[in-house]
Amino acid sequence: MSYQISNNNTFTTALTSPNPYITRKLNNMEEARIMKEERNDWMKIYHKMLKGLEAMIDVQKQIRDMIKIVEEANTTITEIEGTILKASNNN
Repeated sequence: MSYQISNNNTFTTALTSPNPYITRKLNNMEEARIMKEERNDWMKIYHKMLKGLEAMIDVQKQIRDMIKIVEEANTTITEIEGTILKASNNN
């Protein structure tokens, strides 16, 4: 079994594998892969939520436009009623 002695010689640690750097690097690569997958999953959810919000905003804009059209139609109908009442009162 090989031992690694620190620079200040205050403690000695036993290595867990012949080359701990490789094991540590492989573990970090696995962690990086897992983190990337998680990030991709969250990005998919984020983009799906954005699309949903955009659809809701579009619907709200359409409803607002419909309300404006209805208000204009209501104003026109009110003016027509007024004109009809004036015409009927004059006869």
